[in-house]
Amino acid sequence: MLHRNQKVELIKLVPLFTGLSKRELEQIASIADEIDLREGKVLTEQGKSAREFFVLLEGSADVSKDGRRINQLADGDFFGEIALVSRSARTATVTATTPVRALVITDRSFRRLLEHSPEIQLKVLEALAERLAPETL
Repeated sequence: MLHRNQKVELIKLVPLFTGLSKRELEQIASIADEIDLREGKVLTEQGKSAREFFVLLEGSADVSKDGRRINQLADGDFFGEIALVSRSARTATVTATTPVRALVITDRSFRRLLEHSPEIQLKVLEALAERLAPETL
């Protein structure tokens, strides 16, 4: 089981959370749950609604789009962070290729945190806007 400081260290690597203070990162860490998943478990499914964000602690997973593998994830990799702030469908399927231990944050917990912390909400929205903005020449 990870300690809160270990969760904070992992969460601060996520681009969506880079502008947050240590105290704000601790608030995010407090809503992250550790889960164990079996090999073959589909973590996200392309086209389905998105309800959670994952950080892989141990294990690996394949990312596929339109039935073709496009990437492999390993310890420390994360996915689904945009799902925390948008209600868009998943753009890819992620399937565990080994047993996986992961941190998961649900959109419900995250939205509740944002409602009570406008400072975090603003920083996350700014980071999201930066990530989604088209590159300028």
